[in-house]
Amino acid sequence: MLSWESFRSSLLMSMDAFQVRHPVGSGHARCERAVGDAAKFASVHAYCRAPLRCGKNALNSLPSMVRTCTAGGKRAPEEKPIGYPVRVSIRTLGSREIYRNPWIRLREDEIERSNGSRGTYGVIEKDDCATVIPIQGETIYLVEQFRYTIQQRTLELPQGGWETADVDPEELARGELREETGLAAETMTCLGSIWIAYGFAKQKQHVFLATGLTQEIADPDPEEHDLVVRTATIADFERMLLDGTIQDGCTIASWALYKLWKEQNDKQVAATRSR
Repeated sequence: MLSWESFRSSLLMSMDAFQVRHPVGSGHARCERAVGDAAKFASVHAYCRAPLRCGKNALNSLPSMVRTCTAGGKRAPEEKPIGYPVRVSIRTLGSREIYRNPWIRLREDEIERSNGSRGTYGVIEKDDCATVIPIQGETIYLVEQFRYTIQQRTLELPQGGWETADVDPEELARGELREETGLAAETMTCLGSIWIAYGFAKQKQHVFLATGLTQEIADPDPEEHDLVVRTATIADFERMLLDGTIQDGCTIASWALYKLWKEQNDKQVAATRSR
């Protein structure tokens, strides 16, 4: 059994040496870090903020962590996962595409598990997406829109994808921020990457902090015809996360990643000043 402190420390350790800032016109290498799935980060944040509402037993597995860096648009070989060796325990025997449209692909694989049993695994594939945390002082920018799948209007962080493979994560994040809110950011800080729901889907979400914001003209997609930009104080935003007003998993997971990053960053700044 992994203790809570060990689990939390492992998430913080995975962020070491990965505080890459991307000012406008920067020539920095593009970096991404897969640090787990969105549900685990959402659970971590819920537990940190409200320990009486979320038990430690819900956090009983440590996600493997991989860091990869890309320069000039080319992906470097992935490093081995931190903490756990890779062991392929499910073998693909065959695969066929069931359905495809401009946004998703659905395939069905015939598989064999390490215990010899065989079965079928359905997988939804989507291209990478980005979630942006736009902060100006104590104000955070959100978007409100109707989500057809749950038949509700929702509040969430600006997010989305371009249905394009191998897109540059920062370019995607800047584009989504401008399209949905009309905001341009002087600085984009890459906080990492999260697999959204890898129990049934293959889609990676890149998380960016956007600061130094200026208002320009929004250019929403036709699918975002009813999108409304909202603002909230950070305190009110966190209250909405806890009281259920905001239930979007990508938003909750991204904010948990930001809080861990900020905690580590603040400690490093304080240590530098004390020297």
